[in-house]
Amino acid sequence: MGIPSDDVVQIRHADAAGEPTVVTVSCPDKTGLGCDLCRVVLLFRLSVVKGDMSTDGRWCYIVLWVLPRGGRPVPVPWDLLKDRLLQLCPVAPPFGFDNAYLAAAGLQDLAPPPPKLFLLKLCCFDRMGLLHDVTRVLCELELTIRRVKVSTTPDGSVLDLFFITDARELLHTKSRREETQDKLEAVLGDSLTCCEIDPAGEDMLSCLQSWASLTPAITEQMFNTEEQPISTRGGTISVTMDNSLSSVHTLIQIQCGDHKGLLYDIMRTVKDGNIQVSYGRFYASQNGRCEIDLFAVQSDGKKILDQHRQRALCCRLRMELLRPLRVALVNRGPDTELLVANPVEVSGKGRPLVFYDITLALKNLQKRIFLHLLVMFVG
Repeated sequence: MGIPSDDVVQIRHADAAGEPTVVTVSCPDKTGLGCDLCRVVLLFRLSVVKGDMSTDGRWCYIVLWVLPRGGRPVPVPWDLLKDRLLQLCPVAPPFGFDNAYLAAAGLQDLAPPPPKLFLLKLCCFDRMGLLHDVTRVLCELELTIRRVKVSTTPDGSVLDLFFITDARELLHTKSRREETQDKLEAVLGDSLTCCEIDPAGEDMLSCLQSWASLTPAITEQMFNTEEQPISTRGGTISVTMDNSLSSVHTLIQIQCGDHKGLLYDIMRTVKDGNIQVSYGRFYASQNGRCEIDLFAVQSDGKKILDQHRQRALCCRLRMELLRPLRVALVNRGPDTELLVANPVEVSGKGRPLVFYDITLALKNLQKRIFLHLLVMFVG
C-alpha cells in the first residue's frame, strides 16, 4: 500500500491509424497535477486533441486524447511516457493514515533535491543545422538543456558548451556518458573532434544565473503585459468567467486557436495563479479552434468573486494564449540577434522543447547560428 500500481496510468492505443491514443490517469489529487501531466505530454511532442478532468479534492481522474504533433514519423516511446506520468502521480497514503496526517508529519510532498548539473563540451566543424541535431539527440536521451554557449571561429570550427541535467539521474555513470557520446558521434560523424561530459563545478554554476543585457525598448517590446489585441491568425481569443452556473465553482470559458502546448499554457497559468480546477473539458476541432471549460475555485475552496482577481486572471490567460513565447529581433552590427523569452513556472520549470523548436526553425530557414543569426536563449 502507498505504492502506485500500473492501473494509475493507462494508455490505450487507437484501433486505426490517425486516431488518438487515450491516456488515463487516476490517482490522489494535488494542486497543479493537470499542469504537470500536460508538461510531460508536451515534452514527448504529443498534441492533446481532447481532454476531461475531474476531482473531488482528494482523488482525480484525467483522460487525454493525444496525437503525435504534425504527424511525426518517429515512434513515440509510450512505455517511457507512462513511467514519467506515473512519477508525477501522488502516492496514496498507507492504510490508517490520511493526507493531513502525512502533511503534519512532514512526509508528504517532500521536494526532491535539484538534479546534478553537467557540462557537455563539443568540438567539431560547423555545418547547417548542427545545433539542432545535437539538441534533438539530447532531448531523445532525456537530457535537459539548462544553458548553451556556442562559439564559431572564422575557419568553421565550433566549440559548444551545454549545461545539462539528466531526467534519469544516471549521467554520473560511465555507461550513461558513453551512451550519450555514442549517439552524438553517430549524428556528427567525422566532423566531431572532441566530446567530453564532466560535472559542472561551482564556478560554472554562475553562468546559469547570468541574463542577457536588454535595452529598455526591447524589454518593453517583449514583456509588455498591457492589454493586447485579441485577434490572431487562429481567430479571436475569448476568456470569460461566470459565477451564475454553479453554486460552488467559477466557470472559466476559453475559446481560441490551437497552438503547440496550448493546454499546458492554460494549466500552467491557472496553477501559478493558485487556482484549483475541479472539473475541466478541452476540445480541439479540425478547423484549428479550441474550446475549454474549467470549473475552478481558489486555494481556500471558494469561488473567484473578486473583480480585480477575475480581470487579472483573464488578462494573463489572454496574454499567454496570444504570446506563449516572447520574440524580438535586434540588429547587432553585422549580425542579427534573436531573443526568445521562455515562460517559467513559479516552480522554476521552463516551457519544454523551446530551444529544440528554435533550432529547428532556424535549420528549416537555412540560417547558420552565429554566422547569420546570433541566438540567445533566455529563461
